[in-house]
Amino acid sequence: NQILYAFLKGEIDHHTAPDIREAIDDALSSSESCETLVLDFNDISFMDSSGVGLVMGRYRYATTLNKKVRVDNLDDRNYKIMQMSGIEKIAQINRKDV
Repeated sequence: NQILYAFLKGEIDHHTAPDIREAIDDALSSSESCETLVLDFNDISFMDSSGVGLVMGRYRYATTLNKKVRVDNLDDRNYKIMQMSGIEKIAQINRKDV
């Protein structure tokens, strides 16, 4: 359906971000029909600034492939972090439905 979903789970910090980044980039580069990458934060229990870096890096990579990025299911804390970092200027961000 031209959308690649990355369902993130657990914590995003400087220890976990590299593995997450690699898995997403591999899937994105091998998905020719994908037009949009959706990063789903529904099951994220903790995120530090590495989460912002993860989203920004995926945005940069996705744009080289002419793809869009959307961030879904952010809890209130992480939504505010994404807003303050300016992510919403480059990608659509959506709060978690309560």
